[in-house]
Amino acid sequence: MKKILSIILVLVMMLSMVACNTTSEEPQEAPEANEPANEEANQEEETPELEDKVVIYSTHGEDMIEIVADAFEEETGIKVEFINLKGELSDRVRAEKENPQSDVMYGGSSAVFMELQSEDLFEAYAPSWADQVDPLFKDAENFWFGTIQTPVMMAYNSDMLTVEEAPTDWADLTDEKYNEQIVVRNALSSSARATMSCLIQQYEVAGDIDGAWDYLKAVDVNTKQYFGSGSLMMQAVGRQEAAITYAPLNSIIDNKMNNNIPLEVVNATSGSPIITDGIALINNAPHTNAAKAFIDFAGSADIQALLAVEFNRMPTNEEAFASSPEWMSEIEITAMDVDWADLALKQSQWMQTWDTEIKDSSKDAE
Repeated sequence: MKKILSIILVLVMMLSMVACNTTSEEPQEAPEANEPANEEANQEEETPELEDKVVIYSTHGEDMIEIVADAFEEETGIKVEFINLKGELSDRVRAEKENPQSDVMYGGSSAVFMELQSEDLFEAYAPSWADQVDPLFKDAENFWFGTIQTPVMMAYNSDMLTVEEAPTDWADLTDEKYNEQIVVRNALSSSARATMSCLIQQYEVAGDIDGAWDYLKAVDVNTKQYFGSGSLMMQAVGRQEAAITYAPLNSIIDNKMNNNIPLEVVNATSGSPIITDGIALINNAPHTNAAKAFIDFAGSADIQALLAVEFNRMPTNEEAFASSPEWMSEIEITAMDVDWADLALKQSQWMQTWDTEIKDSSKDAE
């Protein structure tokens, strides 16, 4: 009997040892109470450290950039250094490709962004507001996003011309009755470059590129002056030095509302170019994380609505319209059919031809 009990005791001890070994080999789950703490720790590890400054190259006016910069610095503590480069922006970004000095390109038409993207000058980044923007206003691969949509439209001084006397379409600008009655920006302006390129493209699509140059030469005959400054151009119209111009819609509205220039907008029958002013992360930017934070901020609904109210800049972010001026939803705008990707490939060559062979050619011949 004692022998049997001894055998049973040995078996029980052996089974206990096996059970202990099995338990120790199985992975143990952490208590549920610890899971939130672990998740927070992981999130902290994944949150990038923001640099103490961000450098912005822009075509926007300094007053507008300053409002965005000040608001961003107040919210994040990150110092914003910005440089307004206007027509020189593309060349500056290109020149610094091997050693970038800026982090963000802010402003300029989508055609310019597409051109620079093809030269590997941007890094893909999808901001927090990416899904709130129509595909028309952003790059499919996230290399750039529109922050402002800018229709470029004809306008005239209603103290100089009646509705019946004013042009109704771009083709009318060649009419000899408008001789010396047109003032526009020169090709250093991104809006002027984009508009002239859009008009050239309409002829090219129809298989008549020579017709495009003939058209621009005829407009040049009627053009009294090309301005390097949009404000000086509008002042010329206000002083009745010329009756007709074309400009970004926000500039027309600004001068009508704030400077009391009697401007009337022309909704061209063949459509007006709608330029997308963009923003992009510079490839190999020295302050990448701060740059991404700025892009998130600059395109947010709150900031786009702020620029709409303060500067009449029409948003691309759909959520911003609720807090934007009413005219942005009410004004009639017919969009010109433009292949922006194709335009981006050809714009530089077209503008070189315009600058060397078209601009002021009628004056040189006199």
